[in-house]
Amino acid sequence: MSNKGRFFLVLMFIVLMAAIVMACSDKATDTKVINIVRHPEPSDFTEIFNLGKFPEEMDENFDYDVRSTDLSSEDLTNRLDDLLYTTYDSKTKWPEKLPEEFNPTELMELYKNPGFNIRELHKQGITGKGVGIAIVDQTLLVDHVEYKDRIKMYEENENAGKNPAFMHGAAVASIAAGKTVGVAPEADVYYIAGDLGTVNNGEFKFDFSFCAKNIDRILEVNESLPEENKIRVISLTTGWNSSHKGYKEITEAVKRAKEAGILVVSSSLDDTYGYRFQGLGKYPMSDADNLESYRPGSWWRDDAEMFLKHSMTGPTYLYVPMDLRCTASPTGVNDYAVYSSGGWSWSIPYIAGVYALACQVKPDITYDEFWNIALETGNSIDIKINGYNYKMKKIINPVGIIDSLKNK
Repeated sequence: MSNKGRFFLVLMFIVLMAAIVMACSDKATDTKVINIVRHPEPSDFTEIFNLGKFPEEMDENFDYDVRSTDLSSEDLTNRLDDLLYTTYDSKTKWPEKLPEEFNPTELMELYKNPGFNIRELHKQGITGKGVGIAIVDQTLLVDHVEYKDRIKMYEENENAGKNPAFMHGAAVASIAAGKTVGVAPEADVYYIAGDLGTVNNGEFKFDFSFCAKNIDRILEVNESLPEENKIRVISLTTGWNSSHKGYKEITEAVKRAKEAGILVVSSSLDDTYGYRFQGLGKYPMSDADNLESYRPGSWWRDDAEMFLKHSMTGPTYLYVPMDLRCTASPTGVNDYAVYSSGGWSWSIPYIAGVYALACQVKPDITYDEFWNIALETGNSIDIKINGYNYKMKKIINPVGIIDSLKNK
C-alpha cells in the first residue's frame, strides 16, 4: 500500500473515532451524567443577621435569632428564659456573662440527637445504607462534613445555580442523612437545588412546573440505578394548591413518582397521598429520646387545644419532631446551627429518613404499608391545656416501626 493510501486510512480512522466520541458525548449530554455540577460557597450571615445585640423580643418565628451575631459585649446573665428559645450558629460570639444553666456548645450537641432512640437503630446497623433519598430544596453547601460523603448527585436549576449555599438546604440534607444529626446517616443523597418560581420586577411568583421537571429528573436518574440502590423517597419541602401556576404539572409528576413506587414527602402530602402529619415542639434542654420531652409545635401551640380536639374525632395525624433541632449550617463546612423554632421543613426530611430506614429493613415495603405501620406503632402523650387533658397521638416511633417490620 502506498504512503498516500496509508495516510487516507489513518485519516478515516481518526474521523471515525471522532464521530464515536461525539456520539457518546451527545448521548451523555442527553441523559445528563450523574455528578456534582458545582460546589457552592458558604454563606456569610454576619451582615444579614448580626443586629449587634441580643433582641428584646421574639421575632415572627417565635425565637430570638442571633446567628453569626457578635454578643461578646452583652450581659445576658438574667435572660435565661429568652436564651432557651434562641436560634444561633457556630459563628455566634457569646459573652462571658451568661446564665450558669446556659451552655450553647453543650446545647448544640444535645440538639443534634434526631430523637426517639434513632441512634439505637444506628448501632444495630440500620442507617439507611444503600437506600436513595432525593432532595429538592435550596442551594446546598455540598462539602459540609455532615453529608459530603453521601452526596451522589448535585444539580441546580437556573436561579439556584447563581447563589451561595442557603440555610434551608444544609438543614434538610443533614436532618435526612447527616452523619451525626441525621435520621439515615448512610443513605445515598441525590440533590437538586430547585427553583420554585420566577421573579419579575422584584415580584416573586410561584411556578411549580420547575419542581415537576425536577421530580421527572429524579425518576430518570432512578432508572439508571441498580435495583438494590434505588431512590425510594423524595423530600420536597414545599406545598402547592390549585391556585399556583404549575399545579397540574407538579400533580402529574408526583403521580408518576407514585407509580414508580416512590414516596414524595411534601407539605401537600395529604392531597397527594392522603397522609397527614404535624410537627412536634420540645421543652428546652430536654432529652430528645424521652417521649415526655415533646409538646405541640411552636407555630401551632396557641391553637393546640382546637387542633387536638379536632384530631380526636377527625383525621389521624402522624406527629414528627420539628423544634429545637441542631442541623448543618451553610456558613462553613464544619458549622452548625440551632433552630429553636422549626416548621414542616424540618419534619419532612425526618419522615424521609425514617422511610429510608424502613426500606433498608424491608426493601419491598410500600409507602402505604409504611404509613399504616407508623400509625399502628405510634406513641401518645397527654397534653394539659386550660385544665383539660388531651391525648396527642400518633407520635412517630422509629424503633416500633423497625421492630414491626422485622417481626413480619
